[in-house]
Amino acid sequence: MKTFDYVRAASPEEAAELFAARPDARYLGGGTNLVDLMKLGVEQPDALVDVSRLPLDEVEELPDGSLRVGATVRNSDLAAHPAVRERYPVLSQALLAGASGQLRNAATTGGNLLQRTRCPYFQDISKPCNKRAPGSGCGAREGVHRDHAVLGHSPHCIATHPSDMAVALAALDARVELYGTEGARSVPVADFVRLPGDHPERDTEIAPGELVTGVLLPAAGAGLPSAYRKARDRASYAFALASVAVVLRVTDGVVDHAGIAFGALAHRPWRARRAEQALLGAAPTQAAFEHAVDLELSAAEPLRDNAYKVPLARSLAVDVLTRLARAAGA
Repeated sequence: MKTFDYVRAASPEEAAELFAARPDARYLGGGTNLVDLMKLGVEQPDALVDVSRLPLDEVEELPDGSLRVGATVRNSDLAAHPAVRERYPVLSQALLAGASGQLRNAATTGGNLLQRTRCPYFQDISKPCNKRAPGSGCGAREGVHRDHAVLGHSPHCIATHPSDMAVALAALDARVELYGTEGARSVPVADFVRLPGDHPERDTEIAPGELVTGVLLPAAGAGLPSAYRKARDRASYAFALASVAVVLRVTDGVVDHAGIAFGALAHRPWRARRAEQALLGAAPTQAAFEHAVDLELSAAEPLRDNAYKVPLARSLAVDVLTRLARAAGA
């Protein structure tokens, strides 16, 4: 077992300072992903900076109608929060679709966003993986890749992002709030997780030493019809084969707002911008939904064993869009 130092931070400022002072440190929240990776030998930190007791465990309603979720709010608490259930049902549904009840009780909002891929080649240190060991190759491309990406992948990596929560947040135009030694900033969730490109080892746009302090849910999405659907191999405790989060508003017989994001199709939650643009001003018919989703998925580049994901994602998206439009009386 590799030894490591352990320190507990009392504030975001102290956490950033402690992290900066220790080479190869990692932040520890709920530990539901990091501890597993340490056991597998994928992560071998010299120090853990415990941020689980920082004062970031509140869901705060802001004067402009937006909602700020602290980074250490547990997934189960966020899913059950009345304001989330009533105003952002897609987020509550996505959270409840993830992991198990026990894991949701431990997992944090910040940790959920930062969790790493479940690609078996990444998790097995005896296998080649550019994300874990840059330059070693991607074992999944010619190996087992049934669960891997069909959008936005590169020759260096075909892994997918495992979060359900992040897919809903992307559709809601949420922003990730960050704090580091250079101060505070925020990044759209849809852009926070990177596509692999030539550097798949870089999962997110987070700068070295930065800490996720919270997530901001904008007022614009509050109360709009929304839903999350997930297809998986079994009814619970399984990662998505494909998923979709949709936020839809129909006014005077036409779509005037659409937020659509796919999960398990790419290295990050895939914001369906082309589909959204195609729907604006269109009548909310099944034909319009099918056309818009087909436009988005036309960019898919499936591999040998995962082409099934494209029609699966199409069916999920069209079904959710149709159900939301019907519920809105359109």
